[in-house]
Amino acid sequence: MRFAFTEDQLFFRDAVRDLLDKECGPDVVRGAWPAGPAGAGARSPAARVEAVWSRLADMGALAVALPAVGDGLGLGPLDWVLLAEETGYAALPHPFVETACVAAPLGVAAGRVATDLAGAVVPFAAGADTFLLRRGGELVTVAAAEAQVSPVAAVDGALAAARVQAGTTGGRVVAANEDVERAFDRGVLGTAAQLVGLSQRMLDLTVAYVRERRQFGVPVGSFQAVKHRLADALVHLSFARPAVHRAAWSITHDRPERGRDTSMAKAMASDAAREVGAAALQCHGAIGYTVEYDLHLYLKRSWALAAAWGDAGWHRDRVGHAIGV
Repeated sequence: MRFAFTEDQLFFRDAVRDLLDKECGPDVVRGAWPAGPAGAGARSPAARVEAVWSRLADMGALAVALPAVGDGLGLGPLDWVLLAEETGYAALPHPFVETACVAAPLGVAAGRVATDLAGAVVPFAAGADTFLLRRGGELVTVAAAEAQVSPVAAVDGALAAARVQAGTTGGRVVAANEDVERAFDRGVLGTAAQLVGLSQRMLDLTVAYVRERRQFGVPVGSFQAVKHRLADALVHLSFARPAVHRAAWSITHDRPERGRDTSMAKAMASDAAREVGAAALQCHGAIGYTVEYDLHLYLKRSWALAAAWGDAGWHRDRVGHAIGV
């Protein structure tokens, strides 16, 4: 296999990166939190939070995996995995993975899509236009107006999580049998890519902080203990990222080992986010615990995503079953 991405794939990634860097800073992420102490700090108005989603749509990022027979680009996981990573880096307060990576390849193009493939709390449900729900061996779409949505508190307030009840009938069937498993793997892959992006963001924040923070007249980043802590965190991230890219290749080519590779990517990305987050918090010290500081936005998102679409333990079991352990 060839792990190198094409020039077009890298160009699309860079375009999304530039947009999110300009339009989805920490103030925008805070703007998606409910009002209150947990969202303390500079907050953008709701209109600016919504504008990020519209601009992603305008540049085609949300249609990357929609079938090309319509308005979509008809591209696959190797094309959107880097975009998912960038949305993780920005802690995008919108359902990119659910809409563009899971629902779009099924031909679902109905605004924001929130997904529930495991009967759990549904991220981004509070602002969804459509729900993609698992009903037995099928996936069905249900309009938000036809579902009962009950908001619930989450560690990351920007996720706008809720419990969704839509009954046992109605809706439109969009996938069955093996296509349901493929949709699940796309959700796992997209979430793993976002965890890689979040890990990179937390590492970048921490490196910048320890270069500036001084103790005993020198930057704390010059201390050997800090260097080793961040080097260990970087090792975890450096192993997780290629595992995610390998999973994207396996899903794109519908390899028999698709499920194994995807679960390995999610387990490694979850572990990397945990290690990088712990290192970031330790190296920041007390300021890292405050809600006014940016770190908590990315740390809490990583906690939420590490548990989404199956936690690391569940995915290790899946890998073990795949290799006969």
